[in-house]
Amino acid sequence: MTSRGSGTVGSSALGLVVVVLMFCVSGGNGQSPQVFTTMFTSFAGPNNVRVLQGGQQVQLLLDQVSAAGFGSKNKYLFGSYGVKIKLPPNDSAGTVTTFYLSSDGPNHDEFDFEFLGNTSGQPYLLHTNIYSNGVGGKEQQFTLWFDPTADFHTYHVQWNKDIVVFFVDDTPIRTFKNNEANGMPFPNKQAMGVYTSIWDGSIWATEGGRIKINWASAPFIATYTDFNLVGCTIAGSTTVQSCQSSTFAAPGIALQTLSPHMINQLMWVKKYHVHYNYCTDKKRFQVPPTECTLNIL
Repeated sequence: MTSRGSGTVGSSALGLVVVVLMFCVSGGNGQSPQVFTTMFTSFAGPNNVRVLQGGQQVQLLLDQVSAAGFGSKNKYLFGSYGVKIKLPPNDSAGTVTTFYLSSDGPNHDEFDFEFLGNTSGQPYLLHTNIYSNGVGGKEQQFTLWFDPTADFHTYHVQWNKDIVVFFVDDTPIRTFKNNEANGMPFPNKQAMGVYTSIWDGSIWATEGGRIKINWASAPFIATYTDFNLVGCTIAGSTTVQSCQSSTFAAPGIALQTLSPHMINQLMWVKKYHVHYNYCTDKKRFQVPPTECTLNIL
């Protein structure tokens, strides 16, 4: 996903203005911190969310007093949603840093990027999951081919009526296809908010919970910048039903399928960087879940 300058808008087939661009535009044109408070709500102690560089960056701090996070005030259906993140360096074992989309309620839909901390010198794991109509358990974990603490990298989801694609930078790492025709629920009826967080996941995050968080290394700081939230916003007269008929639901063949180059990239990730895949976990599933045979890309 590329960065977009301020003033970017788009329209659906119904003539609705439905593109939302958050703070932190490219080219150094920082907006005021008020942009952050206009678009997001913080979930943290008073000292655990820092808005920096005139609104170009937001830091979340995890300490023994408070976890941290923030969420969008708007909800969205279909589109492309991403952010650049620099993860906590050094001994971050037990920490979980997240970027995710989620609807409300017990039968919710959700797309998760969760970064599992490590002891110094060990690689981060990227833990992903998908919920459809309240049913999760679709975990896949990946090793990264770079140091995610050394610089910012983009993590984003492309979501339309046919497919969900998770990307790291411009590389697709997993897909989830619409298989409603085969009785599988697909996230296309619930608007989602966009959320971030950093929290103590010692019970499971690092080596299955064997290594706990080391508070002597706190605060653990995750930095977010360049949010690009481009999709159908549920607001005013724009409803879930109208978003289901927007160009973000059916954006055209180029965005509803993977190109041959992207398929090659995805196969490379599957060959070299998959750490865990629920579809091949025979301890959990003697017979793989039905969607596993349908989401072969």
